[in-house]
Amino acid sequence: MGSEAEKLKSIIGIDSELNKLQDLDVLLERILTEARRVLEADAGSIYIVDGKALVINYAQNDTLQAKLPAGQKLIYNIFRIPIEKTTISGYAAATGEPVNIPDVYSIPPDAPYSYNPKYDRDAGYMTKSNLTVPLKTNTGQILGVIQILNKTDRDGVVIPFDKDDELMLTHFAANATVALQRAQMTRAILLRMIKMAELRDPKETGPHVNRVAGYSVEIYERWARKNDVPNDQIEKTKDSFRMAAMLHDVGKVAISDVILKKPGRFTDAEFDVMKTHAWHGARLFINKQSEFDELAQVVALNHHENWDGKGYPGHIDIESGDATKADKAGKPRGKKGREIPIFGRIVAIADVYDALRSHRVYKEAWTEDDTLREMKAMSGTKFDPDILDVFFEVLPSIQTISSKYKDHDE
Repeated sequence: MGSEAEKLKSIIGIDSELNKLQDLDVLLERILTEARRVLEADAGSIYIVDGKALVINYAQNDTLQAKLPAGQKLIYNIFRIPIEKTTISGYAAATGEPVNIPDVYSIPPDAPYSYNPKYDRDAGYMTKSNLTVPLKTNTGQILGVIQILNKTDRDGVVIPFDKDDELMLTHFAANATVALQRAQMTRAILLRMIKMAELRDPKETGPHVNRVAGYSVEIYERWARKNDVPNDQIEKTKDSFRMAAMLHDVGKVAISDVILKKPGRFTDAEFDVMKTHAWHGARLFINKQSEFDELAQVVALNHHENWDGKGYPGHIDIESGDATKADKAGKPRGKKGREIPIFGRIVAIADVYDALRSHRVYKEAWTEDDTLREMKAMSGTKFDPDILDVFFEVLPSIQTISSKYKDHDE
């Protein structure tokens, strides 16, 4: 990276980039990536406060990543750490102070914290240097912890983090926390919109929409890289797309409770009404102000279209709901194949996978094997075969997201 002055200049430049990101998950991943890059750390993780515990949100490790097939992401376990002084990250959160350890296997016996070597054994990795800094607001509230591991020199040798590294990461964490507070507020607003839909349809829960959005971003990122989309465009689109995917079924607020909460099968007439939620959702974003509004409209309108043209709502005018292309019966003709925008094709897969894997009052959750078998069976009819192939490529990451956003009753 160069001199300390160059590192500091880079961190200051990153600050403005972080302030452009609105989605919480995308921001957290970016914070960790940039902190590791500037301070030349081989690995790291980021934790967010949840009650009296820290919950891991992202983990990265260049050494382990290099052992994976091209395009595959590192899989990490979701776990909680109590906010108390017995662990390194817990100590940083409990005290609000950074912790800089040259060698985690040589922590003095009188230190209040210790390092659990089980993490290294499970991962097949050797941690040495560790720099852990709290994500602390200007009022002293701890939002989380960023932990970076194994600083490397130009020869790839692991060396300790020095005092300048500590000061730079503390500065970076302070500015990242401002962006984090804003992203948490944005997420809260989106979840309030979801809560309105949940009052009408119990299936539209916070965990469900976070899973669908997370799956969708993983699929999009792999698809985009395979199709040579520039990295800056991928990062920009991920931010808006994740938020848009959360609102895929927000149009259900316009559907009668008599239909939404009916325990049995819909009649044909009821199903026709139910299908209008895609149109109602798209109408919420007619007065587009941003790329998020554009993507939210595309997702809401198109995530129930089928690859074979038998989905809904089809070719309609968003303002009136009238057909712009009609079938022989005068009804809107379903969009077919690549007439369906890529973001609709992606969310269609993410939504169906999560619906099959989830418990509902009218059905038990399907097993993973049964779900994947059914997904494969719908290739070329309901789903774009190419996007479905990408879904299977990122399945390990999708399963990690599933464990991260469990339903409240699990």
